[in-house]
Amino acid sequence: MKVARMRIDLPSNWQWSKCSDVMDVRDGTHDTPKYTQFGYPLITSKNLKPDGIDFSDVSYISEEDHRDISKRSKVDRNDILFAMIGTIGNPVIVETDEEFSVKNVALFKLAKSYIDPVFFKYLLGTPIIQRQLINETRGGTQKFVSLTVLRNMLIPYPLPEEQKRIAAILDKADRVRRKRQEAIRLTEELGRSIFLNMFGEQHNYPKSLVGSICTVKGGKRLPIGHQLVSNDTGYPYIRAGNLKKGTTTGELLYLKQETHQAIKRYTISSDDVYITIVGAYIGDVGIIPIELDGANLTENAAKLVIKDNRVTNYFISYFLRSDIGQRQIKSKIKTTGQPKFALFRIEEIEIPIPPLEMQEKFQLIIENIDKNNYSMSVHYQESENLFNSLLQRAFRGEL
Repeated sequence: MKVARMRIDLPSNWQWSKCSDVMDVRDGTHDTPKYTQFGYPLITSKNLKPDGIDFSDVSYISEEDHRDISKRSKVDRNDILFAMIGTIGNPVIVETDEEFSVKNVALFKLAKSYIDPVFFKYLLGTPIIQRQLINETRGGTQKFVSLTVLRNMLIPYPLPEEQKRIAAILDKADRVRRKRQEAIRLTEELGRSIFLNMFGEQHNYPKSLVGSICTVKGGKRLPIGHQLVSNDTGYPYIRAGNLKKGTTTGELLYLKQETHQAIKRYTISSDDVYITIVGAYIGDVGIIPIELDGANLTENAAKLVIKDNRVTNYFISYFLRSDIGQRQIKSKIKTTGQPKFALFRIEEIEIPIPPLEMQEKFQLIIENIDKNNYSMSVHYQESENLFNSLLQRAFRGEL
């Protein structure tokens, strides 16, 4: 079978159908009802999270508007919600009987279908579906997919018993990776909690400006005609996408030797603190791990080179990542046009200077937490790889 120019071979007992032939496919309202202080939740794509529907940040609408929307888009338990605008996808199974309405969200209703909801949820995250949607997604900065496209999607499926067996395997693997992901999040939360307890606003420490205790320097754009390569040349180039949540993540790319020679002054040390100044991760702060000491730094980030022995890089990093530091950062980012954090604005940030022995004690605590977190991250990546492998095998009919 060829779908979206992709050859897909499945066992002979699997079938292919249009979505609308095997289930009821609807969408929520595309209008904006009048919001109320109380009433019925209006769920949009921002409320679709990996672990379910997030009701903590919703707008409310009147009973009249809710009833009007529900005439064509009533949500029931075991329906699947799917974002149609912005970030397309994020399928979520409805696991509540609480009444709510949906806006700009597709509704796959499977109560009268022989397609298993859990099986279908995982199918929606596979290349089989994603390739079809990519070919049909419309819009400029605000991407969207139409209800007609969703109804016409081709989906493969085996017999119901086989669907349930596949769904159970994937669900078990998914629960393992989510538990490990949650453990990492709680460990990170512990570090922030310890920081606030030791250095929060309740303490009256003397303050100084970043520009007084650090030299702030920008990274470097690749010279025209030079390209990054995936093979390890010994000259890693740290991009903004690698700088997230206090550490470096994502696939590293490398410079050729001649490119490194052209920009070799723009490197970062593991003693420095980085801060992203442009793009989706603007305001992210962290420390470069020792194994990337001397790596070249993107022009979309800056480094803070400490010149005052009263502060440590761990303390500065955690302060700038705290709510107190982030409030200052956000207040200084230029928001007209492309958001940008100017180097001179970084220098204006005010930082408390607690006793050095307290900073060093905090660093020892965080280093122990980071060791534990690294171990958990390795296990999480293993579970992520296992899940992705099972997902690919499941929808090749190999489980």
